[in-house]
Formats: sequence, C-alpha cells, structure tokens
Amino acid sequence: MDDLLTSGFMKLKVSIAGATGWVGKPLCKAVSQAEDLTLVGAVSRSCKGNNLRDVIGDSLLDLKISGSVAEALETPTDVLVDYTKADVVKTNVLTAIDRGVHVVIGSSGLTDDDFEEVNDAALKTKVGVIAAGNFAITAVLLQRFACEAAKYLSHWEIIDYAAASKQDAPSGTARELTFRLSQIREPDNTSPVEKTIGEKESRGATLRGTQIHSIRLPGYVISIEAIFGANDERLSIRHDAGSGAEPYIQGTLLAIRKVRNYLGLIRGLDKILD
Repeated sequence: MDDLLTSGFMKLKVSIAGATGWVGKPLCKAVSQAEDLTLVGAVSRSCKGNNLRDVIGDSLLDLKISGSVAEALETPTDVLVDYTKADVVKTNVLTAIDRGVHVVIGSSGLTDDDFEEVNDAALKTKVGVIAAGNFAITAVLLQRFACEAAKYLSHWEIIDYAAASKQDAPSGTARELTFRLSQIREPDNTSPVEKTIGEKESRGATLRGTQIHSIRLPGYVISIEAIFGANDERLSIRHDAGSGAEPYIQGTLLAIRKVRNYLGLIRGLDKILD
C-alpha cells in the first residue's frame, strides 16, 4: 500500500478541522503540496462558506470551507485531522469515527476517559486514531528522555507553560507526558499534597500521581519541563516551542500517512516513529 501511495497511484483524501488556525493554515498548504495527499475538506466555524483560497491567501487552495466536521465529511475522506479547541475536539473525533474515517488529533483537552471512549469507538468501527499532545520532534524526544529518566529517578514534577489565551489546563503535551510516565511508574512523594501547610492549590494538580503546575502568561507558546530530583542532584528536561507552526507539520504529516496502519487509539508520536 505504501508503494502505491508514494508512486502516485493513490492519494489519501484529507480533511482538516481548524483549517484557518495557527497550525491549520500551514498544514493545509503542506497537504495540498504533498504528492501522496489531497485536501478535500476544510472546517472553520468562523469562516464557514468562504473559499479557503481567499482566507489563507493561496491560489491553489480552491475549496469551500465547511462549518462543521459532519458537513466536511459529506465529501469522501480517508483521514480527518483535528486542530480545533478543547470544547469541540471530542465531538469532531467521534463524528469522524462514526463515519469510518481515520483521525489524527492535534488538539488538546481530551481526558483519559475521553481517550478510552475514542479507543472503544475506533475499535468498533475498525479505524485508526493517532493522538499526540505535541507533534514537534523535540517534544517527542522530551517524552522519551523523561521516561528513561523515570526508570532511575523516583521523584519528579512537571511545569506546563502556555500562552495566556490557552484556556485548558494542563496542556495536551503535559497530559501526554504524565500518561507516558505513569506507564513507567508513579513518582515517590515525600511531601504529600494533603500534608501541605498553607494553600494546597499551590502544589499544583495531581494527575496520575504526578504534580503539574500550569502557567498561562503572555510570551509563551507551549513549553514543558520535567524536573527530576534526587539527593544532592536534579535533572531538568525541557521543550520550548517558538512562534511558528513548522515544527508540528512534519509530525502531523507522518501521522496522516501512517494512521490507516492501526486499529484503535495510538497515543504518542514516538509510537509510530520506529
């Protein structure tokens, strides 16, 4: 099948939800320029009915923008990519799965229970779903290195940085990191939150046994720092995203091309890198 795709005999039909967003715009261009992919759908609630060409400013993107995923998927689609917001991502994903469409999730805001529901639906419909809290290769490497560190260091906490406009917390990147760390073990806690003298909220949120501190300030895009402590030493592993969306594009394209090889939910881009 991969040979057919790369030789041009077959193109994957891709629809992008959040097409006019920060990642959506360059992703639309990247998909339209790929020899093995074709952009057949674009979703944006704020730009419904407009031509994608006019909104993005690319003459090659001659496509009417849909106001919903359900509307966009009226056109035959192989893969839906969701780069929307926390309040709509789950509905979008389940809508696509229900129609037998594979899904790549770049949006944050899904909980463990949500992922379980998505996995069950995907297995039932026999489609693949790839979700990554962050598609940038440096974020993927942070997860990998942090998991390696957790094998040897028993204490850690996470600092989750994002722009002031980001409403969901912790970020998808932080949630994914705690999920991956929990597969190694839970951290030891010699300073239990419930024994805090003062405001317990100052110790952050507890997710899968890990303390997460979410910072929302102007000047940040997405940053994540895993801090490990041991007697007389500490280790910090940090990922910082810049203002451009380019780091996320190649990882998303890889997920688009590979998602049909799986059934059910795959969490983490590193699961498909090897």
